[in-house]
Amino acid sequence: MIGVDIGTTSTKAVLFNTDGVVQHKAQIEYALHTPRVDVSEQDPQIIVHAVTETISEVVREGHVQPDALQFISFSAQMHSLLLIDEQQRPLTKSITWADNRARFAAEDLLNHHDGHTIYQRTGTPIHAMSPLSKLWWLKQDETALFETAARYVDIKSYVLYQLTGEWVMDASIASATGLYNLKEQSWDEEVLSLLEIPDSKLPKLVSTTHVLEFKDDNMAEKLGLRRDLPIVVGASDGVLSNLGVNSFEPGEVAITIGTSGAIRTVVDHPVIDEKGRIFCYVLDDEHYVIGGPVNNGGVVLRWLRDELLASEIETAKRLGIETYDVMSRIAQNVQPGAQGLLFHPYLTGERAPLWTSDARGSFIGLTLSHQKEHMIRAVMEGVLFNLYTVFLALIEVIGTTPQSIKATGGFSKSHLWRQMMADIFNTYVEIPKSYESSCLGACVLGLKALEQIDNYDIVKAWVGATHQHQPEPSHVDVYQKLASIFIQISRDLSPSYQTLAQFQRDLEMNKE
Repeated sequence: MIGVDIGTTSTKAVLFNTDGVVQHKAQIEYALHTPRVDVSEQDPQIIVHAVTETISEVVREGHVQPDALQFISFSAQMHSLLLIDEQQRPLTKSITWADNRARFAAEDLLNHHDGHTIYQRTGTPIHAMSPLSKLWWLKQDETALFETAARYVDIKSYVLYQLTGEWVMDASIASATGLYNLKEQSWDEEVLSLLEIPDSKLPKLVSTTHVLEFKDDNMAEKLGLRRDLPIVVGASDGVLSNLGVNSFEPGEVAITIGTSGAIRTVVDHPVIDEKGRIFCYVLDDEHYVIGGPVNNGGVVLRWLRDELLASEIETAKRLGIETYDVMSRIAQNVQPGAQGLLFHPYLTGERAPLWTSDARGSFIGLTLSHQKEHMIRAVMEGVLFNLYTVFLALIEVIGTTPQSIKATGGFSKSHLWRQMMADIFNTYVEIPKSYESSCLGACVLGLKALEQIDNYDIVKAWVGATHQHQPEPSHVDVYQKLASIFIQISRDLSPSYQTLAQFQRDLEMNKE
């Protein structure tokens, strides 16, 4: 089985055997085009090349015989948007989830076009990340480009078109666009009416287990594969990550902290938050993933390292130790709660739970008694406090408290950070052994598409654990008190974020 994950910074192809064991993997990185702070785009042709080259490599280096391969199944980043012309060529680069040019369009949708009601139908929060907001921005500000487009697609749809000659979008990716009605399982008529576009300009909606074939012999031969190999459309990376870490049963939560972060749990029907704090995306007809993405994960520690810890970086280099290991060791010497120092990690705005690009970061509670080690610990705790507020929203929405957390991402290398998570969330934390969760999840979905399995239980035998952490009661007590203060201060500061953000934007404009 081959699982392919079309990510924001790279594409991975992973070859698994029938026991879910990695046989070979290939990865190609690519750049984000960020000529301005609010622009984040990618070249779709480079991504197509990355997909074909990684598949070719695992087939070649994995010594795969064409008849031995069961299928290829896809995972992909959410919220991307490309405009396509009449000749099926891109009119734009792929506008990623991180692009912030639609922030004012999102505000307009919320304030003047009943955006909250749109969210309740679609499950996608109104935010600059969503294709709905991007399309509304293009319609208002790039009208000629918007009207010239023959199609509006995402990056996976574009890749699949290059492979198969068909324009399709799976329900999982569609449910993250803001254009998909969860109840009707179709494009939302009111949203399309607002945008004044026909559904013929959108890809054909298909299930996440829909199967395609290569468009011709040449494409199959280029990859070293047979023409009739099943190509499973698959789903989005977030929902497949839950599946790939064996977190799809009631009461289980998956948390990922890489550069950014996310917290997700699986439910058996669409669930919408009346307060608009969480998303609801499709895994398949019987499984929906709810949760929230955060902008500020490991990127905050990287900022702390680069801007404030020059001497620690030098020490780490001399000792041959990872800088983040040094940071963890320093923070280990500080008691939980960092002596009352809190850190709001909103250095790149924030999605869940605030859903505003104007949020800004801050240290709160600084006194002369605080030192650098307190700041390091406060930053690590602040990232988790922010995720914990999304966790509380999930509990409120589903009405039950999850019993376990499956945690993945770069943060899981730190024993201290893992234990902090158990203590702040007051929940058992397990680190799955599977490191290619989205690719593995895609392959499990592929097995279901080919009717080789009826449910996802097979993944339980495939995913082991590397670390387990139980909450420490004395630490829990401290963190519960601080969490409420963290949340209250965040609410109190919210009205000031917009004013301060506008001041900063005005400064940038004056520089130009």
